[in-house]
Amino acid sequence: MNDIVSYFSTIPSAHRSLILVSGITIFWLIENAFPLFNFTYKKWHHASINIFLTLTTIIINFFLAFILLKTADWTIANHFGILQWLPHLPLWLYALIGLLLLDLIGAYLVHLVEHKTKFLWRFHLIHHTDTWIDTTSANRHHPGESVIRFTFTTLGVLLVGSPMWMVFLYQTLSVVATQFNHANISIPEKLDTILSYFIVSPDMHKVHHHHVLPYTDSNYGNIFSVWDRLFGTFMTLPREEIIYGIDTHPQLEEHNNLKNLLKIPFQKPHKTEKS
Repeated sequence: MNDIVSYFSTIPSAHRSLILVSGITIFWLIENAFPLFNFTYKKWHHASINIFLTLTTIIINFFLAFILLKTADWTIANHFGILQWLPHLPLWLYALIGLLLLDLIGAYLVHLVEHKTKFLWRFHLIHHTDTWIDTTSANRHHPGESVIRFTFTTLGVLLVGSPMWMVFLYQTLSVVATQFNHANISIPEKLDTILSYFIVSPDMHKVHHHHVLPYTDSNYGNIFSVWDRLFGTFMTLPREEIIYGIDTHPQLEEHNNLKNLLKIPFQKPHKTEKS
């Protein structure tokens, strides 16, 4: 555990980028070999849109990273945050509690708020318009949503009182987890069910991408599934019944055109769009 702390305390940006690229590549290869759904789409065109939006997220996080660093340093220096108020714990337990809490605030909570707040939903909507969920869909976020998520991550770091090594560890696990649970891979249903008791499994998250309510408003977790189960937002749906996309933007020119995707938050809402 000490080696992990040491590594993530000084992890180079190049290593973090390599993890992201390697994850997409590995899951891309797996989903081509063992697909859950056999999509008929222009895979490279679809990927180019999602990768562009992923790059915008990387750029935004890069330029705002100093805020996270200053926040983490401040919590340690001022003995502020939940972790700082706990009694001495084994390092592995300290890390697990921190990761769980960061996931609660930086992933589950922001995701829930984006679904429940009309203005924020307009930005998050872009993620749900994807009708071909695969590993490239993981970071299909409008630049505006990237800023929103960064804000909640910073809030999480402040409230949790997490050191920077834990933030880097959390972000790395988060990237791999979201690539995994978005990947168009077919794994045995029993194995997926077992995984869903601990982490957000592919089948669990894909329910969230079903095109109609109430399924769209469920399974908000990213790494850990405990929060959905604890707060009553966990739902299941047979994989063969899942239809990707969002019912307010079913047309190809709406969800498969980068220019339109960037404009969606500023367009007049559809009459059928949820409030």
